[in-house]
Amino acid sequence: MDTSFPSTTIAQRLASVRNSMTAAAQAAGRDPASVTLVAVSKFHPLHSVQEALAAHQCVFGENRVQEAATKFPNLRATHPNLRLHLIGGLQTNKAREAVRIADMIESLDRPALVDAIARAADAEGRLPDLLVEVNTGDEPQKFGVPREQADGFIRLCVQRFGASLRGLMCIPPAQQDPVPHFQLLRSMAHTHGLPVLSMGMSADFEQAIAQGATLVRVGSAIFGPRPTLA
Repeated sequence: MDTSFPSTTIAQRLASVRNSMTAAAQAAGRDPASVTLVAVSKFHPLHSVQEALAAHQCVFGENRVQEAATKFPNLRATHPNLRLHLIGGLQTNKAREAVRIADMIESLDRPALVDAIARAADAEGRLPDLLVEVNTGDEPQKFGVPREQADGFIRLCVQRFGASLRGLMCIPPAQQDPVPHFQLLRSMAHTHGLPVLSMGMSADFEQAIAQGATLVRVGSAIFGPRPTLA
């Protein structure tokens, strides 16, 4: 998808992404309503989020707990349908604030984080929806549970969190064909009876939809390049 759009607005970019999502779903014989757009607003200012909200975008993704906490809590009063997904690697010492502010945490990847989220949920009296992040490329620099450990870790999360463990997330290696990674994630989710597949970003969300994605995380195609000073 072409993301070089110097003169377009966030609303226009959202419309373009939504049209592309609809076309991809229809081409795959899927109901377009079965795929949810997560607008990744990380590093972008509050006014960009407000522009997207004005264009009827309700689901947002952020990497950093502290950044999300400065943008979103005050918006909920006027936008009760707003949903916040935390999609970045999560430190255990940020688990309680993450549980407090997020509707979904997409990055469970180690037992220590499972323990931290469980303790935080007990303390806060709420538990967001949760996804296991699978490092489908086994890249050492990336977050995510390694492939060979994924099945055991998913079972652990199901035992610990029950139905709040909703599905899986992945970020394929940048220089590889993403489709085999999407297929692997879909197979894992099917094995464990999990309904949510968070996969696909600005460059490959149409391929992800063809492989069964139920959440696509799109940032630059909506908000433009990351701000220089972020």
